[in-house]
Amino acid sequence: MSISLNKDVCTGCKLCLSSCPYGAIVITDGKAEITEACTLCGACVASCPVSAIVLEVIPKEQVDTSQYSGVWVVAEVHDEHLAGVSLELLGEGRKLADTLQVPLSLVLLGEQVEGLALVAGEFGADRVFLVQHPVLAQYRTAPFTDVISGLINREKPEIVLFGATPMGRDLASRIAARIGAGLTADCTGLEIDPGERLLLQTRPAFGGNVMATIVCRHARPQMATVRPKVMSKAEPQPGHEPEVIPVSVDLDERRVATKILEILREDSGSQVNLQEADIIVSGGRGLGKAENFKYIEELAAALGGAVGASRATVDAGWIPAYHQVGQTGKTVHPKLYVACGISGAVQHLAGMSSSDCIVAINKDPHAPIFDVAHFGIVGDLFEVIPALVKEIQRANGGD
Repeated sequence: MSISLNKDVCTGCKLCLSSCPYGAIVITDGKAEITEACTLCGACVASCPVSAIVLEVIPKEQVDTSQYSGVWVVAEVHDEHLAGVSLELLGEGRKLADTLQVPLSLVLLGEQVEGLALVAGEFGADRVFLVQHPVLAQYRTAPFTDVISGLINREKPEIVLFGATPMGRDLASRIAARIGAGLTADCTGLEIDPGERLLLQTRPAFGGNVMATIVCRHARPQMATVRPKVMSKAEPQPGHEPEVIPVSVDLDERRVATKILEILREDSGSQVNLQEADIIVSGGRGLGKAENFKYIEELAAALGGAVGASRATVDAGWIPAYHQVGQTGKTVHPKLYVACGISGAVQHLAGMSSSDCIVAINKDPHAPIFDVAHFGIVGDLFEVIPALVKEIQRANGGD
């Protein structure tokens, strides 16, 4: 990548100064000048009202991939904690980094988040790029894109991983476009081709009917978003401290087009978050109607789990979409997944097949769900579920 400034067009308005997070622009003789501190993040390009600044992306075939090294995970912070998907990516990133024999780094943006660097170290990070600023206290697309794009251009990692979350999907696509990199979305598997140091990125394709493996041979870094709950967290190693690399940035709140006025928490009506639940009981089309979700709720309550659902029930309006498990819903990895009246379409299996133990209840003995279930009950769920609830309550000392 390269950046150029046409001084004949530049008016010296200084708008680019406040837009640059790395302080790489100065005004000399009434004209802007880009210094050696420039990271090619591109933030100044959009700020110039006369288009005097141009960011040029090198054609992918001309990228020198040998300059890139290292595996990065871009962190998400929720309620002053590293998000579960970030810990999962550290576990998977550790395997990739060990195969490539390179460091594993976490990119941590926020305000007063330095305490999370130690957590990252315990979960496998060798280094933490720590970027702290009040403007970064909550995720917003523009400042996060500017800071991380510049950091990637400066440090040149060969692999960058994001969670396939609302934040990760928004951020990764913007960064990929900014730096001219490839991006594979919603991956469910990652491996290294050691011969060519290529990241093999596996994801569902054609409506989940096939699994495609995608490689990015030319552009760097190789970028992917990874579905939550498909990777396993590494066992924490207490006392493993990473190298913390503070990154100084100069951000101006007035230059950010969006402001966060209020954060509203989604109230799913369940006491357990679906993606964090150890036990999930899901209902499908076999329930017949919305009112029959009471059977699913009763079994979930007896087991102390969360309520899930198939896409068919959500599309029918029987239950809100935030309960949906599957390719177009949430990907889950509970210790116990109970599928009730769910046939087992490949789209649903993509979201729950990695569960530790799957129990299927279906009156059709040939239902595909039995192919992935560890235990199967062929029978009428309206008879089986009440019997299960009664036995669970009895075992727990109930009536």
